[in-house]
Amino acid sequence: MNLHGLASNCAGAVNPSVVATIRTSTGSTPQADGSLVPTYATATGLVNVQGLSGKDIQHLNGLNIQGVTRKAYVKGDLNGVVRASGQGGDLLTLPDGTIWLVATVFESWPDWSAVGLIQQLS
Repeated sequence: MNLHGLASNCAGAVNPSVVATIRTSTGSTPQADGSLVPTYATATGLVNVQGLSGKDIQHLNGLNIQGVTRKAYVKGDLNGVVRASGQGGDLLTLPDGTIWLVATVFESWPDWSAVGLIQQLS
């Protein structure tokens, strides 16, 4: 049974999902000066962006994350920084043009993720 599909249909009646550009980190490319430029695989997908619950805010405060934050439910697997693989820092661009960094993963399942986002400068 696809519980996420059922829940997202109900939540979508109140807070509809939007089509977003999803940039998934593929690592980085070294430059001549030794700096690293992040590289991404780009796709589009449905994202349901919501405010944070008290527990989510507490979690982000524990990570010392400040700024404009949101929670998003996304079909697929998104990641914050994964130091072991040199990847992470996936980005979402919403229809209004705002860019959001995946700062943490609240939940990760085979077909969806709940992630904590922090707004980035455009």
